[in-house]
Amino acid sequence: MTSYTTTETAPSLFDRLSPLGYPLIRITAGLLLMPHGAQKLFGWFGGYGLDATGQFFATSLGMEPGYLFALLAGLVEFFGGLALVLGLLTRPAALGIAILMGVALTVHTGNGFFWTNGGVEYPLMWGLVAIAVFLRGGERFSLDSRLGLRF
Repeated sequence: MTSYTTTETAPSLFDRLSPLGYPLIRITAGLLLMPHGAQKLFGWFGGYGLDATGQFFATSLGMEPGYLFALLAGLVEFFGGLALVLGLLTRPAALGIAILMGVALTVHTGNGFFWTNGGVEYPLMWGLVAIAVFLRGGERFSLDSRLGLRF
């Protein structure tokens, strides 16, 4: 048992739990992005799969070749999200997500701000989260840290 002198105080609950704040954000971001990639790649969670998503990208969004862009978006969301969850190759994954969300911003700009109208709110928020993760890296609770990966 640790004893404290009269000038020292025991760490508060917030002090003890604060190191978990950043990994919570990183892991949650990854977990919330993965289903979007699974929708595009596999048709899971009510998604349309790669062929239909590719056709949508090409015909509705004007992104040619639609299949390639759908594949890239799905890979970044699913495997980039998984990388954030694990904290493995965290910075490259976060950079890929930030770039993807930058592209998504251009697609959604004409719909205003709010996501309920297909606006930029969602890709803007996830893009900023990805930039923040890129700046910090995996940190303490990550496979990057465990494996000594520094980049």
